[in-house]
Amino acid sequence: MEWSFVHKTWDKWASANIGHSGHPLKAAFLINHDPTGPSRLLSTIAEQEGIKANPIELNHFVDFIKRNQLHTESFIIGSNQYLVTSIHENWFSARCINTSKPAGEGAIVMQTTAYILVALYEGSIGPASRAMAAADQLAWQLGRKNL
Repeated sequence: MEWSFVHKTWDKWASANIGHSGHPLKAAFLINHDPTGPSRLLSTIAEQEGIKANPIELNHFVDFIKRNQLHTESFIIGSNQYLVTSIHENWFSARCINTSKPAGEGAIVMQTTAYILVALYEGSIGPASRAMAAADQLAWQLGRKNL
């Protein structure tokens, strides 16, 4: 039941929010992650759209989050390196520091009870606000089921 709910919710959310023109996000992925679970349990990609995440990269990213040194380190997704710009209780935002896009690129990373959502967008303040709203929508839906 739980996986079915997550998959159905992701599909509906992704089709409305991820794409090139007119969508707030260029890509996103959902990592199955339990921070209270045993360290031998590896995080896995539960869903992804617009990006093909590398499992090794994923482990480095999850380690970055576990170290909780968000304000002193950067992280890599694909060929982009990100620097955290804003940290909040269960989410943070980051800007790409090696982008070739004139308006820039960014990431919103949200943690729910069982998942980490990484939402990638192109642009600056306006697109960042739309990306945050889209990411928050999925996190809220997963939070309703305590996921």
